[in-house]
Amino acid sequence: MPEFTFPPSIKSRPVYGTLAPRPGKAHLMIADAEGAEALLGLAVADPTLFAKAHIIYIPKHTGETLVERLRAAAPEILHLSPSYPACVPRLRRILSDAHMGLQVYLAGTEGLIGQAMLEATNAGIPHSAIQTEHRGSVARRMQCVHCKGITEDVMTDPFVCSHCGLTLFVRDHYSRRLAAFQGVCIDAEDPGNIPAPVELYK
Repeated sequence: MPEFTFPPSIKSRPVYGTLAPRPGKAHLMIADAEGAEALLGLAVADPTLFAKAHIIYIPKHTGETLVERLRAAAPEILHLSPSYPACVPRLRRILSDAHMGLQVYLAGTEGLIGQAMLEATNAGIPHSAIQTEHRGSVARRMQCVHCKGITEDVMTDPFVCSHCGLTLFVRDHYSRRLAAFQGVCIDAEDPGNIPAPVELYK
């Protein structure tokens, strides 16, 4: 799947790179959906990398297509998870047992990357040891600044908060502490004046 180029934005908006093999005693790779394609790119660039790789993969809508390709690349450990929340206990255990030299690779949606990055940095993994690559959906993980509720996989602007029902403007302001973008009530000053929602980046 071709990579999406995000338009220029404010400083708080995350910027993603391209995964590249790095020397390390161990390699933790976390991906969802099309993010597996970025991990497979690592295996092509350095076929020895997967021998020391612990992969956590959330297939989402891709089904078994990329799972079989990941298995064929022969990682040391391949764990499949039905969702990001379901894999968090495993991720935390891996990070708590990690030794110096661990390299972390995050690939896929912004929601996955942001949340896994938060877990890694909270565990003391330095930013220099974490790489990210966006692949797949451009859906956002959004926090309502009014009720503080999180809405996953937001694809339109504006959108309706799944917690309080306010119609929110999708902002590029990003909170690393919450691993979420921020949404603000779009008709606070002019109740009822709500534009038609449009798909993000269209």
